[in-house]
This record gives sequence, C-alpha cells and structure tokens, in this order.
Amino acid sequence: MAMPEVTIRGAGIFGLSIAWACVQRGARVAVVDPTGPGTGASGGVVGALAPHVPENWNTKKAFQFESLLAAEAFWSQVEATGGVSSGYGRTGRVQPVPDAASLPLARARAENANELWQGHAVWEVLPVETAGATSGWGLSPASGWLIRDTLSARLHPARAMASLVAALTERGVPIHAEAPDQGAVVWATGTEGLAHLSETLGRAIGQGIKGQAAVLDADLPPDAPQLFVDGLHLVPHHDGRVAIGSTSERDFEAPFATDDLLEPLIAAARDAVPMLAEAPVLQRWAGLRPRARSRAPLLDVWPDRPGHFIANGGFKIGFGMAPKVAQVMADLILDGRDGIPEAFRLSASL
Repeated sequence: MAMPEVTIRGAGIFGLSIAWACVQRGARVAVVDPTGPGTGASGGVVGALAPHVPENWNTKKAFQFESLLAAEAFWSQVEATGGVSSGYGRTGRVQPVPDAASLPLARARAENANELWQGHAVWEVLPVETAGATSGWGLSPASGWLIRDTLSARLHPARAMASLVAALTERGVPIHAEAPDQGAVVWATGTEGLAHLSETLGRAIGQGIKGQAAVLDADLPPDAPQLFVDGLHLVPHHDGRVAIGSTSERDFEAPFATDDLLEPLIAAARDAVPMLAEAPVLQRWAGLRPRARSRAPLLDVWPDRPGHFIANGGFKIGFGMAPKVAQVMADLILDGRDGIPEAFRLSASL
C-alpha cells in the first residue's frame, strides 16, 4: 500500500474538510483520531452558518464571506461522492428589529451589504407583514420590521461529519484510531490541540469554551430560515426539528454535561417564539469548542516542526469557515502557496 502524502490528525470539521480538499487534488491522505470522527465540538447540534454583520469589514469577515459562498458547491460535491446528506441548505436568516431606534443601523447595514456582498446575497429590512418574511416563525416585533439575509445557511453537524466520512471512504481515505505520521502532518486537534500548542510554546494560545445547546420538536417547513433573536440562534433543520444555541462558558466543572445554564436558553427561545412554547425538548448537548486568543481560526505552519501545520480555532464558526479553510490549507500543504490572512496566523494569538 502506498504511503499517504498527508496525515491529518483530528477528524473534526477542519480535519475532514482539509482531508477532502487534499484528496480532491490527488494527494494520498490518512486521517487519525483516537476518538473517531465528529466526537468533539464538531459533533454539536446547532449548525448555523451565519455571516458577521456587514460593517467594519476586515480580512476575517471577507474570508468568511467567500467560504459561505463556496459552501453550497463544497457540500454538494461531498454528498454526491459519498451519497450521504449533510443537511446543508442555504435557507437564509431573519432577525426582528427590536425597536424604531434600531432601524437606522439595520438600514445602514443593508447598504453596506449591497456594496460588500457584491450581489451574491442580500441583507434587507422588510415590514413584518411582507408575505413570507417570517416564513413560519410567527414573529411580531414591536418595531414592525425584520432583517432578512440570503447568505446564511444551515447544516446538521453530525450528518455533515457522516457525509464527509462517506465521501472520504469512497475516495479511499482511511480513518485510523492511531497511525504513524507520514508526509505532511496537519494538526486539527481542537481544544486538546490548543492546550498542547500552548504547552509547547510556553504561552496561552487559546482554550476550550463550553457551549450548551438543545433540540426542540417543532412544525416548521424544511426550508424555513434560521432565526436570530435576543442573542439566540434558532436553526430549523430539514427533519422539522429546531436547534437552539448556545451558551459560551469560560468557567465550568463538567465540560460535557448539560446543567441549569441551558434551561434559561430554552426558556428565552420559548418566550421569543410563541410557537415553541410547548415544543418538547428532544436533545440537550454540551461540549468544548476551541477558541484561539485571536478569536479567528488558527492556520499556520508549526514553528520548528518542518512539514507540520496547524488548523484549529473554529470555535462557533468552524463549519461556515471550513470550505475556505480547506482550500487555503491544501494550497499551502500541497503547492506551497500561502494565502492565509495575517489575522489567522499563530502570531496573532501570541
């Protein structure tokens, strides 16, 4: 058997996406993860692929914009290869404008999006009575207005992981519990990887932030847009269920256990959306999400380790960033082309 040219350590969204990009370019790839695919933060339940607000534009927002645009083709190709649905859908997002005082900012952002999003998507402010604007949510904000964007998308995290695994398996990529490094090595090892990197470099590079989320049973159309209200993401999936998330906790005792911090989140969702008032809770989830000190993805070569690379720090936006992260990392690993933004480099988290 031929030796792989690339070893990916970590079978989360960054690791599997980079493996996919590399194998698509003809590389021989092996993935190594002792706990299996999607067992860390990438095994969550929310799946909101939502853009940053279109203002104070920077390289991080531009990178995310390009990645969100690339997502439909990325997931379509993965699904076509492996035959497993990721639950991806570019269904958009609505946000209530809370009061009349918030309208000028919402409209200013619409003007910014018109320029920055280059006609690929829209951010618009609509009267709540506009046909289809609420798309089943039954919202009635005091202002009478909603924000709608057509860039936001959703996927089902666990199914997206299964979709990537199926596609990689079809392309002959093994996923090992343990195996030796061969060729270039990509460290996409999430929270544990940030801790290891911090220990190796003698500086705090990042940490795991606990998140808790829930899934409710609800009767929404499969193409309903996601909703962002009162700081909460409510994401309808194609199976009729709605994911709600999530908390962000720096201090915690049980990283993988839900607790009483999740219940106010569920209550807030019920208060914001009356149709969810009696919706049963089907699942509660807790886990650690890797956040670099820079709050941006951490992509770089590993200092003093020739042929080793870092892909980490997906935090809340890992799935949305994955198509572009996979592209730039494959460019760097296979072709030596370095298109990583300075804000994503290790130096930004030192």
